[in-house]
Amino acid sequence: MQGRRVYIETYGCTYNHADTRRLAAILEGLGCTMTGQAEEADTVIVNTCTVIGATERKMLRRLAAFADRDLYVTGCMPLVQMDEIRSVCTPHVIRPDEIHERSGGVGTRGPGATGVVQVASGCVGRCSYCITRLARGQLKSAPAREILDAVRGLVASGAYEIQLTGQDVAAWGLDRGESLPDLLGEITDIPGRFAVRLGMMNPATVLGILEPLVRAYESDKVFRFLHLPVQSGSDTVLERMRRGYAAADVVRIVDTFRERYPDMMISSDFITGFPGETDEEFSQTLELLRRAAFVKVNITRYSRRPGTPAAALKDLPERIRKDRSRALLAGANRIYDAYNERWIGRETSVVATEKNAPGSTVCRNPCYLNVVVEGDLPFGFAGKAVITGNRRHYVTAGLIPSGDEEV
Repeated sequence: MQGRRVYIETYGCTYNHADTRRLAAILEGLGCTMTGQAEEADTVIVNTCTVIGATERKMLRRLAAFADRDLYVTGCMPLVQMDEIRSVCTPHVIRPDEIHERSGGVGTRGPGATGVVQVASGCVGRCSYCITRLARGQLKSAPAREILDAVRGLVASGAYEIQLTGQDVAAWGLDRGESLPDLLGEITDIPGRFAVRLGMMNPATVLGILEPLVRAYESDKVFRFLHLPVQSGSDTVLERMRRGYAAADVVRIVDTFRERYPDMMISSDFITGFPGETDEEFSQTLELLRRAAFVKVNITRYSRRPGTPAAALKDLPERIRKDRSRALLAGANRIYDAYNERWIGRETSVVATEKNAPGSTVCRNPCYLNVVVEGDLPFGFAGKAVITGNRRHYVTAGLIPSGDEEV
């Protein structure tokens, strides 16, 4: 691939996007030129995701569209579904572990003022429906030294938001006799102006480190944001999913955090229509959503994944899965609005991290609230703002002039 023009198309999670940036750095070291247009490229790479059936079908359509090109495929899909890939194309394969071996380090610059650190791959779970577990394998934590070096480098490069990512960030260190709260303590001791955003953490692993993890959030260098994928509010469904916790455990985690940090932003993931889910079991999910007041919710209709234990179970009709997804979304939207309304009229500190539209800048406050202000602010700009409006998935705000904002 030396000296080629390369187009990379990336799907899936933050971890996958970080792999793409590492791969691009390797290719540029080989004299390749990265292009944003497939038509201009000599070589096409598709970094795949196969977490649900709809995503798999999209991947296969994209791979088929590039079947007559010099095509490479990486990500989760070639690790578990190579036969499906070969049904539409005959690509070269780049294994994710090859990217990691050749690139060195675990940190990459993201868009704007963000940096991403891949703290671990794989997990310690045994979820009955999850194909990512089969693709990524057992937990493999990056050494603390590599993570700390990556954070230092990203902060030195101007990154403010440091995203720690993995399939289950709370599991970091379990294979090394270490723990996430201890790692966070070392990270927050690093000099510089930055804040850590912790990625997805399984409730089952959070339970084992709950008290020290809550204490770790006391640092101003940790966003008060928690992504806690719950999947269901029914204990019987959670048991069939093999999630390793009960709904009461989730409530305990949420209450423990919010007792210490009342404005804490806690998000979650839910699966609707898991095989055998009854109306009563789904009503328990709605109740948990209401009780935990998750501020952002990713909702997925159950999708059978080949090779997983749940694939042998009988699916519910698609109509039921869709109806339950809509009901859950309606409940989530009410919670988003209520949370945002609490902020209107309040003053908060903000830091500019992204730009999504001309004439405005996306900022984050200490609770990771998505705050949009007018004007093209430089990344890293820090100041005070008053929240003025609720737009459900973000809030608007007006800056408070002070004359001594940091950049």
